[in-house]
Amino acid sequence: MTIRQELEIREKEILSPYATFSSESRGRERSEEECDIRPVFQRDRDRILHSKSFRRLKQKTQVFLHPMGDHYRTRLTHTLEVSQNARTIAKALRLNEDLVEAIALGHDLGHTPFGHAGERALNAVCSRKFLHNEQSLRVVEVLEKHGQGLNLTWEVRDGILNHKTNGTPHTLEGKIVQLSDKIAYLHHDIDDAIRGGILTEDDIPSEYKKVLGSTTKERLDTFVHDVITQSQGKNQICMSEHIWDALLGIRRFMFQNVYSNPEAKSEEAKAMHMVTNLYEFFMENPKYMPELYWEMMETGVSTKEQAVCDYIAGMTDSYAVSTFLEYFVPESWKN
Repeated sequence: MTIRQELEIREKEILSPYATFSSESRGRERSEEECDIRPVFQRDRDRILHSKSFRRLKQKTQVFLHPMGDHYRTRLTHTLEVSQNARTIAKALRLNEDLVEAIALGHDLGHTPFGHAGERALNAVCSRKFLHNEQSLRVVEVLEKHGQGLNLTWEVRDGILNHKTNGTPHTLEGKIVQLSDKIAYLHHDIDDAIRGGILTEDDIPSEYKKVLGSTTKERLDTFVHDVITQSQGKNQICMSEHIWDALLGIRRFMFQNVYSNPEAKSEEAKAMHMVTNLYEFFMENPKYMPELYWEMMETGVSTKEQAVCDYIAGMTDSYAVSTFLEYFVPESWKN
């Protein structure tokens, strides 16, 4: 018996009957030999962790574009906080930690440079709708490993695709990540907004502080504990009604005071201008894109528009800026 098989047996002994068991995965699109050490979801987690798209998250905006300070979240640190929240909840509920971690680490791989500003810019110029969750799925299915994809299990791909609010994950682990994503960004975006002088703790409405807590730490603790308490012994992931209402309320507050705040978003128009111009440039000059995108167009894997979106969405903030400078700014003006 291999170590992997022993671990699969241990899952059946330890995990909740509502958990997604590694040995019962729906499998991969392309069959392959099983690892003798790692169950399938752990193997997926490792593939995502070692991917190029995961490493690029460290230089992609979360909310604040190029903030002055080292402690603001990036897309990578957001991803790690989602993963940690999800693992804490999964462990307490005896669900599959490997699966939640794989979904959490992969959920934002398709995010554009400059955060949601870049996503809005691509969405505005594409003939088809550009959504970062669909792009994340495309990254793991097609773009990684020079067009081969990561060949992840169905459960991980389902969780990545359905992590947004309007998604419907088919596993409890996917539902944990979906909720952990909201908890993470509300928690750390408040923290970053206070750090950046956009908010003070006193600005947060008292009606939400009474329910959730008076500090970012207290609010995170309230969210995580409530999900665990409300979901124990159930075949669903849920929050109590008053905590959920407070979460939605503080989310509305953040959209009004941070996500749409002119001071916090003063640079977004410039970022969207760059993305729009890069899209138009590569649509007219696709020969300037790397070989991978040419090959996918020639083999019919991608249309030209899809290839251009793939290329731009994969850029880091700094690479997008340097590419814009290369094609739109005269050499003599760069110094």
